Amino acid sequence: MEQIKLMIADDHIMFRDGLKQLLEMENRYRIIAEAGDGEECLGLLSDIHPDILLLDLNMPVLTGFDVLQKLHENQKCGMKVLILTFHKELDYVARAANLGADGYVWKGSEFGELKKAIEIVSAGNIYFQEDLENALTLDGEKDNEELDRINCLTKREMDVLRNLSVGMFNKEIAMKLNISERTVKNHVSNIFKKVGVADRTQAAVFAIRNHLITIDE
Repeated sequence: MEQIKLMIADDHIMFRDGLKQLLEMENRYRIIAEAGDGEECLGLLSDIHPDILLLDLNMPVLTGFDVLQKLHENQKCGMKVLILTFHKELDYVARAANLGADGYVWKGSEFGELKKAIEIVSAGNIYFQEDLENALTLDGEKDNEELDRINCLTKREMDVLRNLSVGMFNKEIAMKLNISERTVKNHVSNIFKKVGVADRTQAAVFAIRNHLITIDE
């Protein structure tokens, strides 16, 4: 089986060293680069091409969100990004998803959880670990209200919502769905009105919370 090439971006040297040792004990993974801050991470990525970037959110100079934004603007060149952080807050998860992160894992998880995430993301799927996914689920009373909003969406609006929620720009969505960018903009406007959100981040929260994004296929 072909090795998965990984890069670790985290400002804690001991954490990077420990993670590298654990990963390299598995013949499946090879660490090809490490970075201690966001600026160094982007600099290295101009010369190397890992399959997956393991990215911390809290880093000096440029944060993980800054890195995600830059990669999102450049469409990542086929590289996957797996967030590895201590933050479990909903807004962090949603913002990362809206900037195109392919996965999100809590640093307090067992090593097996990270390996599972790497494999799923490597296969081209999105991954949020189970406890983070559960934290996004509403209580039963609100579920019915959310379900009514979902049922108001057309099939095409649902397609647009899923794609914008994983960080795709309108132009990218238009190309993927073979429709005009103006049509995408109209769908996005209708989605915001129907589900009661004000922007793309809130739309991503709605999609994640209601399991509209494929998590683990």
